[in-house]
Amino acid sequence: MAEQATQDRSPAAQPPPLPARYTRAARKTRVGEVISERMNKTIVVRTITRVPHPKFGKIVKQIRRFYAHDEENKAKTGDTVRIMETRPMSKLKRWRLVEVLRK
Repeated sequence: MAEQATQDRSPAAQPPPLPARYTRAARKTRVGEVISERMNKTIVVRTITRVPHPKFGKIVKQIRRFYAHDEENKAKTGDTVRIMETRPMSKLKRWRLVEVLRK
């Protein structure tokens, strides 16, 4: 019976592959503060994540810096922004600006 089930599946009977937008995982987003906007079309965003220490359990802050693409130079230093993961745009830029949340 198992042999019969495998014979029923032919390569032509399989459905066509789905487009990438249905099979690709959701892109990561982060919210952080702009700490530099001196470069053209690039901002540096600082994010703070609070996580428990692995051994002691105390809540500690993890601070990371992300270089993000800002096509219209909208974000200014001190703004709170949302950034999204994207394709590599330069040596360090792998994120892009989605929106400015608070000026």
